[in-house]
Amino acid sequence: MDDHSVVDVGDVRLAYRTWGDPFGAPVVLLHGLGGSSATWEETGQTLGEEWRVHAIDLRGHGESDWPDEYSFELMRDDVFGFLNELDLDRVGIVGHSMGGVVAYLLAQEHPERVERLVLEETPPPFPREPAELVPPDGPIDYDWNVVPAIKGQVWAPDPEWAERLGEIVAPTLLVTGGPDSSMPQDRIPDMVARIPDSRMTTIPVGHNVHALEPGQFSAVVTEFFTS
Repeated sequence: MDDHSVVDVGDVRLAYRTWGDPFGAPVVLLHGLGGSSATWEETGQTLGEEWRVHAIDLRGHGESDWPDEYSFELMRDDVFGFLNELDLDRVGIVGHSMGGVVAYLLAQEHPERVERLVLEETPPPFPREPAELVPPDGPIDYDWNVVPAIKGQVWAPDPEWAERLGEIVAPTLLVTGGPDSSMPQDRIPDMVARIPDSRMTTIPVGHNVHALEPGQFSAVVTEFFTS
């Protein structure tokens, strides 16, 4: 069963869920755009059998604050502040899509805090053609303003992000969703080539790997974390 908590990080209050032994080694889960910590329910329970798992609602999502100021760098700094507030020294980090970008930026900026890194269906830091953004018709549990801010950075990433991939010292696993994914897959091998201690595996179910195949995804992450 998961526990729900909040913590103040600077001017932003972050909501998060936890699973597992309070004295277990820490693992942090970061969701994708438009998601929340709730998307990690099954994965969090499974990984909680081995570790102390924390899944954060990133700013603008779920039950965390919606401050109307969004960027990958701000989210990275939020996560760093989260680690400090909870006294988490070195952690394993699993990031899905947007959360994967936040995760590798953290691993670049604060390599001493990231033990192992899993990037699930994470957009490579190379420019790509923008697409039209259409707000959904019904109610949503995230701030729509986060979408153009984050998508804009995905389409035109800071060149430094790619240049600094070689600074990631944590062993890194990239999990891809295969040909059925909505995210372009062609530049992921280029990302793998730039991260020194990295490998790639494919679970061919599409973009939301951990939600569609939580058992297989958790098994892959567990094997990587314990190898």
